[in-house]
Amino acid sequence: MSHFLDRLLFFRKVQGTFADRHGQTTREDRTWEEAYRRRWQHDKIVRSTHGVNCTGACSWKIYVKDGLVTWETQQTDYPRTRPGMPNHEPRGCPRGASYSWYLYSANRLKYPMARERLLRLWREARAAHADPVEAWASIVEDPQKAREYKTRRGLGGLVRSTWEEVNEIIAAANVYTAKRYGPDRIVGFSPIPAMSMVSYAAGSRYLSLIGGVCLSFYDWYCDLPPSSPMTWGEQTDVPESADWYNAKFIMMWGSNVPQTRTPDAHFMTEARYNGTKIVVCSPDYSEATKFADLWLAPKQGTDAALAMAMGHVILREFHLDRPTPYFEDYCRRYTDMPMLVELEEAPGGGLTAGRFLRASDFSDHLGQKEHTEWKTVAYEEGVDRVVAPQGSIGFRWDKSGRWNLEEKEGGGEAVHLRLSLLARHDEVAEVAFPYFGGVAHEFFNANARSPEILRRKVPVRRLKLADGREVRAATVFDLLAAHYGIERGLDDPGAARGYEDDVPYTPAWQEAITGVKADHVIQVAREFAENAARTQGRSMVILGAGLNHWYHMDTSYRGIINLLVMCGCIGQSGGGWAHYVGQEKL
Repeated sequence: MSHFLDRLLFFRKVQGTFADRHGQTTREDRTWEEAYRRRWQHDKIVRSTHGVNCTGACSWKIYVKDGLVTWETQQTDYPRTRPGMPNHEPRGCPRGASYSWYLYSANRLKYPMARERLLRLWREARAAHADPVEAWASIVEDPQKAREYKTRRGLGGLVRSTWEEVNEIIAAANVYTAKRYGPDRIVGFSPIPAMSMVSYAAGSRYLSLIGGVCLSFYDWYCDLPPSSPMTWGEQTDVPESADWYNAKFIMMWGSNVPQTRTPDAHFMTEARYNGTKIVVCSPDYSEATKFADLWLAPKQGTDAALAMAMGHVILREFHLDRPTPYFEDYCRRYTDMPMLVELEEAPGGGLTAGRFLRASDFSDHLGQKEHTEWKTVAYEEGVDRVVAPQGSIGFRWDKSGRWNLEEKEGGGEAVHLRLSLLARHDEVAEVAFPYFGGVAHEFFNANARSPEILRRKVPVRRLKLADGREVRAATVFDLLAAHYGIERGLDDPGAARGYEDDVPYTPAWQEAITGVKADHVIQVAREFAENAARTQGRSMVILGAGLNHWYHMDTSYRGIINLLVMCGCIGQSGGGWAHYVGQEKL
């Protein structure tokens, strides 16, 4: 019915008043409200999540009507964490709350798309050639045709095709490439397992069968940090985000937590209210920066220099000047710092770090029988003998069951490993280390005061090996201290005497590269280490993709990992690194 009469009677719609004339009753038509009521109606509620590759993995109530998603709300039935800690809920973010709009958006890709120029060339070639491989060859071997479609890349122009057509193009291109250049010139990337195990297996299997190269999500677009398997041999085993609350010092380094870890951000803010100090390392004033007690703003891509300078301070003050018992014990028991490294002749003279010495290098294999080439060695403190301590990979496979990280040598005898040879060495050798801080760069200042090769003094021992060679060896700890440029009474002209020296890798040295004040570097390094010493490792770095999407990101990451290892934080509740991937542990 038309609302014409309603409009004519507009001034007579009020029927009465109530609440001392503060309210009115009317007789106007309110059927327009039905549109809003129907908008929120639903037939059923199902549980789901948004984006199978989102590490938040939030649980949502999905309201469905006639088979269509109408709206979403957060689930509130998560299990409790434990007494004294915040719960996980509420979990969710604005991106999840609007996910149904993506499902029904006109921009959602539902069909295969191909470049219009390439598709036109392909259809012309298929009309002229019965063999699809010959059709593809006629395109790529013609310089004009190849240039015609390649120059259109990145300029749009995608048009709809069919699955049959694009599959034929891909197959023809693969066969042509394999015949012309070899199958190893076909490189592919399959969806990561977190998105679809079937898709991942199908793509990987296809590439394996044809002899192609299968890239991973580490090397294709840096979705995962290569430094993790380089350091520990595993993917990205980090604590769940609830453990942030247990930390007493947090550095958010390249991680804009409120923006990119929205469901977990409350653990960080609640930790802050609980007294945890927050330091943010970010070139820009990100959303995370407003939570910072101190903001470090290094120039983009210079994070490795910042981390090295912090490591210089921590090594100097907490391992050498005033050795911290907890740090020493941790590094001796759980790291490779006591292990012996063979020093080899460097091409330009002097020595350079070679490989680990192993039980197989010694005449009696140090009492070991199996997999001795995989068992690293160290000096035992006080006794001055070389032993093969438990924990190296050789013990994992020798069926002895002695690969736990215990202070025991391979035979089960308790040992106390020596971190440094400084107090008992045969000679002091000059060891060469590469230096990249002097390389001129377009986007940040280089510090070219030092040569491309740094020569630092290291205490070494001479050892007689089973093959008759006499080699010089140093501990990982001594090499680490030398690399960081710390003077240890060896009269090393290349080492720093103070933090103000412009020598790699002092706080003053990094300031010229990163732009971060040396005083701030010293302050953060001290507070980070002091907290770890006081709390048995409860200092944490929340590390994000802000670093991982730069070239040589593995070196930047490992500079930060070194800080955590030096301070005994890895493996401790409330400590270690919390990368943006790997926290799907709810």
